[in-house]
Amino acid sequence: MGHIADKLRVAATLLATLGAVNGQTNGSIFGELTQYGSSPAVYPTPNATGLDWATAFEQASAFVNELTLEEKMLLVTGTPGPCVGNIAPIPRLNFSGLCLQDGPLAIRQATYASVFPAGLSVAASWDRTLAKQRGVEMALEFKGKGAHVALGPVAGPLGRSGYGGRNWEGFSPDPYLTGLLFGDTIEGMQSTGLQACAKHFVGLPIAYEQETQRNPSVSPDGLTIEAVSSNLDDRTMHELYLWPFQNAVKSGVASVMCSYNRINGSYACQNSKTMNGLLKGELGFQGYVMSDWGGTHSGVASVNAGLDMDMPGGVAFLESGTNAHSFFGANFTAAADNGTISLDRVDDMCRRILTPYFYLGQTTYPPIDGEEYALNYWSPSDANYNFTIGPSNVDVRDDHAQLIRELGAAGLVLLKNVDSALPLKTPKNIGVFGNDAGDEVDGLYFDGDADFTNIGFQYGVLPVGGGSGTGRFSYVVSPLEAIKAKAAQQGNGALVQYVLNNTLITDTSGFSIVQPSPPDVCLVFLKTWATEGYDRPSLLVDWNGTAVVETVAASCPNTIVITNSGGLNILPFASNPNVTAIIAAHYPGQEVGNSIVDVLWGDVNPSGKLPYTIALAEADYAFAPITNSTALLETEDPNAWQSDFEERLLIDYRYFDYYNETVQYEFGFGLSYTTFSMGNSSITRVGSGSISALPSNETIVPGGNPSLWETLYSVSVSVTNTGSVAGAAVPQLYLGLPQPANEDITPVKVLRGFEKITLRPSESQTVTFDLTRRDISYWDIYVQDWVIGTSAIGVLAGFSSRDIQATSSFSPLATGGNGGYGDGHGDHAGPWHWSASEGSSHWGSPKAI
Repeated sequence: MGHIADKLRVAATLLATLGAVNGQTNGSIFGELTQYGSSPAVYPTPNATGLDWATAFEQASAFVNELTLEEKMLLVTGTPGPCVGNIAPIPRLNFSGLCLQDGPLAIRQATYASVFPAGLSVAASWDRTLAKQRGVEMALEFKGKGAHVALGPVAGPLGRSGYGGRNWEGFSPDPYLTGLLFGDTIEGMQSTGLQACAKHFVGLPIAYEQETQRNPSVSPDGLTIEAVSSNLDDRTMHELYLWPFQNAVKSGVASVMCSYNRINGSYACQNSKTMNGLLKGELGFQGYVMSDWGGTHSGVASVNAGLDMDMPGGVAFLESGTNAHSFFGANFTAAADNGTISLDRVDDMCRRILTPYFYLGQTTYPPIDGEEYALNYWSPSDANYNFTIGPSNVDVRDDHAQLIRELGAAGLVLLKNVDSALPLKTPKNIGVFGNDAGDEVDGLYFDGDADFTNIGFQYGVLPVGGGSGTGRFSYVVSPLEAIKAKAAQQGNGALVQYVLNNTLITDTSGFSIVQPSPPDVCLVFLKTWATEGYDRPSLLVDWNGTAVVETVAASCPNTIVITNSGGLNILPFASNPNVTAIIAAHYPGQEVGNSIVDVLWGDVNPSGKLPYTIALAEADYAFAPITNSTALLETEDPNAWQSDFEERLLIDYRYFDYYNETVQYEFGFGLSYTTFSMGNSSITRVGSGSISALPSNETIVPGGNPSLWETLYSVSVSVTNTGSVAGAAVPQLYLGLPQPANEDITPVKVLRGFEKITLRPSESQTVTFDLTRRDISYWDIYVQDWVIGTSAIGVLAGFSSRDIQATSSFSPLATGGNGGYGDGHGDHAGPWHWSASEGSSHWGSPKAI
């Protein structure tokens, strides 16, 4: 895989020439980031003006004018109540309060509710239509339970490290793929009248890429050891971690959550650069910023830095937020009285909170499900205010299982399929192996003690991960259950034999239990646990799963492996000739067994694509490590935990492509039961006139400078189903952007377009990708703006990041908008698959470092 240490030294040398983060002018990129205050101060907080929400903003303004200071404090401070987070009612103004509920794939603490596929499965589907519909149906369940705000979706952790414990809650380490699915989900959710909360802005995705030391700890000598500081430069912030949130703000998201860690030395929920400067200033965000639960570390400093709502309210997790033992609460009122917090800032906080409430029509709303007090933190006796409580155990599931099953199957990625081992026909003798195949034995809620913390449960299928991003199941369809049902439908008296104890399987006698032997097909189900609060200790499958595969495959020449995992897995058995097929099934939700069986038997033609890269070995991911060590765990230095993002823009496929590393399965890869071809690409200039390097200076709106969203070019390709069955293709567009003049490291190519299309055999369809100014620009740390480079932009269209079928180029700043390579219309005809011998820099030339 090469010499990572040498490569990082090269990177650091280049970075040192660029100046400090966020436009500072002294020191190296990382040299000055280990001290507090290295994140530039941006004050005051920009006031919301109601852009895109004008009528609602006027309603909110009028409402705020009627409030006393004490009532304004209630709006910005969490309080005990029936939900995960609660804003107190104000009865005299007919305001019933706000109910905030986890999480990104289900209303976590609820009965008779559905558990949808995780964000990771949505990303693996590459299906924007299903992503938006999932948002709609999830939101209907939240709303039916009386929740005003869903704490989701998640655009992070973006996935800098494959070991991240919460990667599965979000979508993909690619910001473009994440950004589109993030925005689609938000639009679907808010179309129902529910508020979405984009998580976790100045926390998880904005450089909160690990669970380890996400909160302060206490040293052996009793000192407070501060949370890890994620240190990154301005360009990386904009082009990677901020990118999806620009989509979220443009989609009209109501709220954004800040989180636990520090950013360049400053705690996320009191970082004025990220909240005031980037989110509310540069992106024009009109909604409100809430803290993650326990993420507030100050009062006045956080308010002035841009925090609008403190959750859950008290300094300690379960305290009342309206008393003096709160960073907000009574201390907020006192600070407003003495002028430490301006009354203008107080009113802006309240207007930001109320504008989405009016915009989404929440003045008339279903009551909170009566069962919520029993499921959440507080009892009715803890509440200081009377919330509107309705009937208990309202069934909100409707027909949502149908979408869950469809999306679960769409998010399955077929990685290997030798000699058409799949789809199965009518196997007479079916062997099922592995501790992921059966039904749950430890209950239907994956958020408890012992096995539900850092190692997961031993027996039972893994449909989702743990922590606040999980869901309470009303049922789970296990793979074994679905296989039995499907085998019975075959009508041939098929045997379904199974051994679910991994230890027994790896014993020499384990496989011999199955007779007659070997079965026609051996289905091995493996799992990898992931949860909030812990980073993964390994990228291998859990519970000795690799040995299970090797044991079964030694006796069964038709071994098919299915993994349920919260992220990428290294697959040492991929080259085993007896392993005839591999499916990465991710976290499909409650219909997990049905979704898998639909693909195994061919009722659904697999169309999922990897939203990450599977490399050959764990060591291949050392370029973006989880910061942790024995020395750090034993430190007495309060500021010891520093995580320098020295890889900068080169995460996932961007890293492997830049250094031309061989991988097992590349980003965007996924097989089908049919085949597809792609014709040449065609580039069209949209609009007329010359194109400037810089965007025009326009009034900021939600999503930033509107000039960035202007379509400048479109790229079209034709796709044909060349196989014998109908199937869905995902044509993908990558751009090779120019290298900035300052010799900053730029990825070889970046994703800038994709679309899922279904084609019958021999059917063709033309797919057109629109390219905005932002899509073809890079962030210039000196100009502090998005800039189009002076060189030609490479266009690479294909079916994965390394299966490029058509290449061309265009030069936006040249006369006529094209140039560089011929006429810019498909000057590379036919397939081109990236291999180690072809180099890694821009459509073929080797990269010198």
